Amino acid sequence: MRLSSAPVASQNHSVDMLRITELRLPLDHAEGAVRAAIVSRLGLQDSDLQAFTVFKRSHDARKKTAIVLIYTVDCELACEALQADVLQRFAADPHVRPTPDTGYHFVGQAPVDFHAAGRLRPLVVGFGPCGIFAALILAQMGLRPIVLERGKEVRQRTKDTWGLWRQGVLNPESNVQFGEGGAGTFSDGKLWSQISDPRHLTRKVLTEFVKAGAPEEILFVAKPHIGTFRLVSMVEKMRADIEALGGEIRFEQHVSDVRIEGPEGARHIRGVTLASGEQIRADHVVLALGHSARDTFTMLHERGVFMEAKPFSIGYRIEHPQGVIDRARFGPHAGNPILGAADYKLVHHASNGRAVYSFCMCPGGTVVAATSEPMRVVTNGMSQYSRNERNANAGIVVGIAPQDYRQDGKTDGPVSPLDGMAFQRFWESRAYELGEGGYMAPGSLVGDFIKRQRSSALGSVEPSYKPGVHLTDLAQKGRGSLPDYCLDAIREALPAFERQIKGFSMPDAVLTGVETRTSSPLRITRGRDFQSLNVQGLYPAGEGAGYAGGIMSAGVDGIEVAEALGAAVLGVPPVDARKTSKASQF
Repeated sequence: MRLSSAPVASQNHSVDMLRITELRLPLDHAEGAVRAAIVSRLGLQDSDLQAFTVFKRSHDARKKTAIVLIYTVDCELACEALQADVLQRFAADPHVRPTPDTGYHFVGQAPVDFHAAGRLRPLVVGFGPCGIFAALILAQMGLRPIVLERGKEVRQRTKDTWGLWRQGVLNPESNVQFGEGGAGTFSDGKLWSQISDPRHLTRKVLTEFVKAGAPEEILFVAKPHIGTFRLVSMVEKMRADIEALGGEIRFEQHVSDVRIEGPEGARHIRGVTLASGEQIRADHVVLALGHSARDTFTMLHERGVFMEAKPFSIGYRIEHPQGVIDRARFGPHAGNPILGAADYKLVHHASNGRAVYSFCMCPGGTVVAATSEPMRVVTNGMSQYSRNERNANAGIVVGIAPQDYRQDGKTDGPVSPLDGMAFQRFWESRAYELGEGGYMAPGSLVGDFIKRQRSSALGSVEPSYKPGVHLTDLAQKGRGSLPDYCLDAIREALPAFERQIKGFSMPDAVLTGVETRTSSPLRITRGRDFQSLNVQGLYPAGEGAGYAGGIMSAGVDGIEVAEALGAAVLGVPPVDARKTSKASQF
């Protein structure tokens, strides 16, 4: 079976259907094999199976010469009595169950005349994945949100971003981090996450993306992705949907201050001030800032909004030929169109106590300049839907704790929430210095890095980072590109990863520095009602607030925050906090 002919799952599943999980078939199985496997698995006649859809398809490549596909299928049987009989026969089998209801159910709906009396509209600050879904849900509930995005609309933003990549010209308000679609627009467009999702909110994210133009296969492949090119048009379509429902999107609207009133213990958000001086009155504000809104974090801290330092990670981007990764992961099946470009996930616990792991792996992608501040270098990974570029890339990063980056020289007590930003800025400035300006990135061949020597010439791997890579010694004494404990941990991890993926520590692979924006360096902490701990009406959300880690988890968090805000405004019971996605694990 090939992608073009694979049955596609419906967007919402009826509880009248029956779900089979862990249905295993060979990679090269015949077209009708799924149906035959279902009939055999249930002990039925072919005529008993009315129809089926594929809810999910993954693969098991642990045995490279015998890769298998693993299906989750939803089946419609000929009659209810037959389904009842099957469920009774398989009562002890966890892989045969009624299909759960994965449809989305709104917490409430505003009446048509809800805003007739001049009722204040909710604000959403930021229009990345979290802000988009927060605004969309609010709009679908009839609450007509106003979105304030500091960057530009996605087409103009793309031009500005290419200005950095091709000409070395940075626009601090319009770049990989800031603008319509957020940082997720210039990424691999990965749409999977490890969050707990008992309410199937990830399904809502996927179905809205398909409505906006994403390929329907994202509804059933185990690790769906979209890629940058498609994300641009999808973001535009979702913006149009929000506006058609009464929402308003304002670009180049930088929130410079917040208005908070009331005594300590009963403070409430009452609006925001823009950099232009304009004030917007509001009693409900979603903060979907993204992890790079450093000036806004500082302002919120100065206004007394509760926040705390949190762990994050720093490191490099590593590039290999995609073929090396494909052969290591898939053996003789490398290049199979169902498998696509291979990815990987690696972890190593170094002898110095540091965890080193792969982050945001982009098969067949490119390393991109992702800074948002002048004279600083930041790397990230991006790929298109096809994933057909020459190189594979991933972050190789080291986990750090608040104690590692505290700036006051103390050894105990709370760490300032702003210290992580200062730490990131130091190493981003160092990277700019080592790249010798022009937003060139410092780089090294893996072989030279392991041998502790300077790189002077590229080998077989051509780095994809633009404006370009300046080869150097990433660990030169007194001018290292990362703290010594990170350098030591990565140097130890690379040969260890070789034992899992043959070719990973190949001498010609390229390290490009630095990767600092793996996640937010702080958490704007909220309660079970999704509101700030000390400012009512303020809803911290997404990656910037420390409650998500990627497009999918950010989208889900945006949905949950919108539901909490909507329930408060409409006066309806909130969703039981015990049934939420637990995206706050990030």
